Amino acid sequence: MSEAAAIDALAHRLRPHYSRFLAHRPSEVLLTAHSHQAWPDVSRDAQLEAWDDAARLVDGKWSRVFSEIIPAFRAQVAKRLGTTRATDLAIAPNTHELVYRLASCFPPNATVLTTDQEFHSLRRQLDRLGEDGTHVVRVPVSPEHDRDASSFAQRFQAALHEHRPAWAALSMVFYTNARLLRALPEILETASSLRIPVLVDCYHAFNAVPLAVDLWPGTVFVTAGGYKYAQLGEGACFMLLPAEAERFRPRSTGWFSDFARLASSDHRVRYGDGGDRFFGSTFDPTPLYRALRTFEHFDALGLSASVLRAQSVRQTEHLLRGAEARHLGAKGLQLASPRAPEDRGAFVAFETEDAQRLQAGLAARGIHTDARGTLLRLGPAPYTTVAEMDRALDALTDLSR
Repeated sequence: MSEAAAIDALAHRLRPHYSRFLAHRPSEVLLTAHSHQAWPDVSRDAQLEAWDDAARLVDGKWSRVFSEIIPAFRAQVAKRLGTTRATDLAIAPNTHELVYRLASCFPPNATVLTTDQEFHSLRRQLDRLGEDGTHVVRVPVSPEHDRDASSFAQRFQAALHEHRPAWAALSMVFYTNARLLRALPEILETASSLRIPVLVDCYHAFNAVPLAVDLWPGTVFVTAGGYKYAQLGEGACFMLLPAEAERFRPRSTGWFSDFARLASSDHRVRYGDGGDRFFGSTFDPTPLYRALRTFEHFDALGLSASVLRAQSVRQTEHLLRGAEARHLGAKGLQLASPRAPEDRGAFVAFETEDAQRLQAGLAARGIHTDARGTLLRLGPAPYTTVAEMDRALDALTDLSR
């Protein structure tokens, strides 16, 4: 079977399961799968189930949420992260809550080592903490003298030795250009040898790249969520805490973090076991209902991370070959993503001063992409067809003349 035939075989098998989303835009092309994918039809049933549980159980719904929904959600997430420690998963409506909770474990004047290509939820928060005394050191991912970022791992490891930060934070797949950090285990090994805890942002890897986080050395916090490649929608994010998380005491802590001892008159601040340590306060459980049905949808259709990864590699390769065949580089669109598939996440990015204009022009033709500064990003979903990708490439060629 050819690459194109393999893409379409899976895409056409999946599309009927997304009828409610896709029916609203039958003539449009969605190439924003790195941000917001279509939700499967089963997730709508889950949304109604959450509503009906609230009507049927009222406050008693929390008993079901904590005894059934959260354990099942944790088990599904753990399977896709490659961990056996499901109970060490903290849950929150967004990753920012969890990241800020981690930051609150350290003194205000602590040093944190990170990169210059982290997503805004971390980047902005570190900027603000820096205003109050936190020493933020950023290692460039792709400085001008190293456009392929080949020395990044060595430079980050050297910075760990030089600055000895209280903690470090970096992405497994960078949101700007889809670069997959294959040297992550080596970086974590260095951090482990220096006893430096590390936050790894896996948002652009979760459910798009096979993960085995239990093999990662050291004290590692792994955060991600379902808004992008897991098709869960908003509100279903998580952080896997390290096994020795008892020494971390977040100053940002909610009453759900010690739910079992709420009736105690002791004013000592205690924390729950496992992932409960990083819980916040009252949240909307509806996204977790959607998440369970969506994960079951993936399981029923055999959509493991390996299967989804294979489809993504075929699709992004098709886009890159199509761009090369149309000579988009000569038209001002320089490939910003790695050319080798083993170094590339689940979308492709082109660098161009016309990124904003091209995005608007494509949108006017019913082709949805996104632009981040000078980067135009194209993200195919598992249900994206070859014809849709070719239509986007043809329109981009026309707009680039």
